[in-house]
Amino acid sequence: MGQPRPVEQISADEYLHGETFAKVKHEYVDGRVYAMAGASERHNRIALNIAFQLRGVTRGSRCGVFMSDMKVRERSSNIFYYPDVMLVCDPEDDHPYYKERPCLIVEVLSSSTAAIDRREKWRTYRDMPSLKYYLIVDADQVAVEVYSRSSEGPWQAATLEGGEVLTIDCPPVQAALSLEDIYEDTGLALPV
Repeated sequence: MGQPRPVEQISADEYLHGETFAKVKHEYVDGRVYAMAGASERHNRIALNIAFQLRGVTRGSRCGVFMSDMKVRERSSNIFYYPDVMLVCDPEDDHPYYKERPCLIVEVLSSSTAAIDRREKWRTYRDMPSLKYYLIVDADQVAVEVYSRSSEGPWQAATLEGGEVLTIDCPPVQAALSLEDIYEDTGLALPV
C-alpha cells in the first residue's frame, strides 16, 4: 500500500489569481480549493427571482445585488464562498472579485449542497458582523428557512409561510419577499 499523498494547500492570493482564469468555479476553505457543480434550471430561477426582487429596490442606492459569480470572503476563517444571492450595502466593501460585508446571503439548496449550506456555510456566515439575514431556499419543495438578527440580538430562526412577506431591512433599502416571489415560474405548487 502506498503512502497517502499530502493535501496541497494554496494561499488566498493564489486562489484569487487562479479563479480569474478558471473554467470552473471553486470555493476556498483555509488553503483548500473545492470545485463547484452546476445548478438546475429551478435552482437558477429561484436565485434569479430573489435577485430580481432585490435589484428592483436597490436601483439608485449604494447597495449592490450579486448572484453566484461574486464571492463572499470571511477573513478570520480564510474562506471564500460563492453565495447564490448576496446583498451588500456598505460602500467601502468595494473589492471587484469578492465582498466581505454582506447584509443578506441566500443559498438555494440542491441535494449535493444541502448539508454544506446548512452546517458549514451557516457556521461561517453567522459570525459575519454585517450579516443580518441568511435564507436557505429549497429547490425541490416550497420551503424557505429564514435566519435573522437585529444589531443587538441573537440569531432568530423562522420559516416563511404562504401569505407572509419577509421584510429585508438593509439600510438604505427595504425589500419584501414572499413565497410567490421566490418560487415564481418554478413549477412548484405554493401552499394555499
